[in-house]
Amino acid sequence: MTTKRETILARIATVLAGTTGVSDRIFRSRTTAFTRAETPSIIIEPQNDVVEQTTSLPTLDHTLTVRISIVVRSGTPHQTADPTVENMHSRLMADLTVNGNAIDIQPADTSFEFIDADQSGGIIGCEYDIRYRTNVDDLSS
Repeated sequence: MTTKRETILARIATVLAGTTGVSDRIFRSRTTAFTRAETPSIIIEPQNDVVEQTTSLPTLDHTLTVRISIVVRSGTPHQTADPTVENMHSRLMADLTVNGNAIDIQPADTSFEFIDADQSGGIIGCEYDIRYRTNVDDLSS
């Protein structure tokens, strides 16, 4: 069995396939540097998963914070990444239940990191809070 968290993260990767300018360059928690040919790309990273038991029912309420980063190479990375960010956001928000696995998706923070390399670049990080529920004794349902 797979946890609901992992199911949600896998579904996000599926939904974002074909995002403007990215094609299939979508990675989960990538730690290696990108070559020029590999940009623009998307990296999907779970940031944290806060859990609460808010009722007497045997359920847990989760808030999974996911950072979706768009990596680009350009002298104006925030402008170059903008069409990709817009399309990524539209794709993600089109199904707020993440194929029936979540209660809601809420956009959170957006950050901008400018990188000096052989060619200027940037990472635009978009965070989303995804609320979902599991059983107390089973994180897969």
